[in-house]
Amino acid sequence: MARSPYGNYAYAILTAGALRTPDRVALTYCGTQSFTYEQLNRIVNRRVHALTEAGVEPGRRVAALLNETLHVAEVYLATAKLGAVTAALNPYWPVETLQAVVAASGATAFVYDSTVEQVVAQIRPELPGVTAWIKVGGPGDDAVDLDALTAGASEEEPQPGAAWDDPLALYYTSGTTGLPKAVVHTHASALATAQIWLDVPRSEDSVLGTGAIIWGIGFPALVGPALYAGMRLVLEQDWGPANFLKVVPREKVTHVSQIPSFYAALLGSDDHASADLSSLRVIMLGGEPLPAALLARMKERLPQAGVYCYYGQTEAPYTCFGRVDDGSTPLGSSGRARTGNAVRITGPDGGRLVGVTGEINLAGPHRMAGYDGLPDKTAEVLRGEWYVGGDLGVLSEDGDLTVLGRREDAVLKGGTWSQPSVIEEAAVALDGVAEAGAVGVPAHTEGAGATEQKVLLAVVPRAGHSLDPSKLALALAESLPGHQRPDHIVVAEELPHFQDASGGPGKLLRREIREKYQHLID
Repeated sequence: MARSPYGNYAYAILTAGALRTPDRVALTYCGTQSFTYEQLNRIVNRRVHALTEAGVEPGRRVAALLNETLHVAEVYLATAKLGAVTAALNPYWPVETLQAVVAASGATAFVYDSTVEQVVAQIRPELPGVTAWIKVGGPGDDAVDLDALTAGASEEEPQPGAAWDDPLALYYTSGTTGLPKAVVHTHASALATAQIWLDVPRSEDSVLGTGAIIWGIGFPALVGPALYAGMRLVLEQDWGPANFLKVVPREKVTHVSQIPSFYAALLGSDDHASADLSSLRVIMLGGEPLPAALLARMKERLPQAGVYCYYGQTEAPYTCFGRVDDGSTPLGSSGRARTGNAVRITGPDGGRLVGVTGEINLAGPHRMAGYDGLPDKTAEVLRGEWYVGGDLGVLSEDGDLTVLGRREDAVLKGGTWSQPSVIEEAAVALDGVAEAGAVGVPAHTEGAGATEQKVLLAVVPRAGHSLDPSKLALALAESLPGHQRPDHIVVAEELPHFQDASGGPGKLLRREIREKYQHLID
């Protein structure tokens, strides 16, 4: 008996939609092109046959360095249906990192588009293990022209070449320290991730908007769920605040997933005032804490939108979420484990804790299979069915998870540990402060312990405001206990953020704040 195709990721999220609602619009690209589920499925089928002609077989590892979002969608879906394993490369990596990651991936084929041709020319001589170079978006030097093969390829539905527990892709950790680790997700784990939006209110006309962040884990966390839920997916190259203000009204975007810093930037100027953002219904936020003051600004500007906070990692995406603007989930919490997933907190002995700080454990069918080629690292974080990645948190009796952050981000002052988010939230609540970043720096005071720190706070003013560090310090002295009060405040034009191709600011890089300003501490 033939194996059911529904265990294949691309078949289940796209082909099933083409069979169910062939004429519904599946994807709109940069406001210029639209494809129904049937049309997109036929295009992907042609890509599958073209890749097969180019020598890509089920199980073969294919490195993909793609910047154009439409290319990402077509190629990732095609390699998934074909049964190849995609090494999803970050186009923002330095050349040295890119070369090292590809060499470690075991990829023998490499797909790229015209936006990265110069980078490919640099790394190609150093990657003798790659025997097939394939370009999408036009012909390339000594490369297979995938578009030419696609033009003459069949639209016939291929037999999926992998399913269920077969590896689907390597998605990489952020790599802020050391070489990014390759996280192995299977067809089954990616399908479990695709169920995200089934737990969130949506309707027949729901539209998910996103940008170039979809390479990597953004694909199964955004593209897959949108198509699986039968939504219309709006793909843009630029998803920064300026283009966001154009695309949301044009496409009537209803669902988005971003980080709080995006809305600090969006609402930090007056550019949003005249934009019609009334279509927004669900705003999913994660990656960093959501200050109460920022939530208040968001609700004032976007009263019709439900604001949700989520928690997960590349190794276990979107494990928990909850709505925080209507009281159903406490502000500061990331909600409860979503359907089919589980979360717990454990102490040093591995015992379960409730109401006490400990390590966050995540479990569910969406969890990774492991780190590729790193059995020791895999054994460190996979404990039975649980993934334990080093984040600290507290779980309430009702199951609400509050993420406290990583141990290395905590600030030790006066013998007491604090999470920087508490200090940052107090700062953002002050008039005129758009964003804040707090870090601990060595105290260097006589008699201080080796780990004793002082608090350095960097703040960014809102448009049209000026900030006085001495006045901010006085205000914070009234709202924060002594061990959380800043010892030095810096007013900056902007704070450093990880560049993640979202178009807006990525995660706050506290390490860079420390490196840039710690010399100001006596």
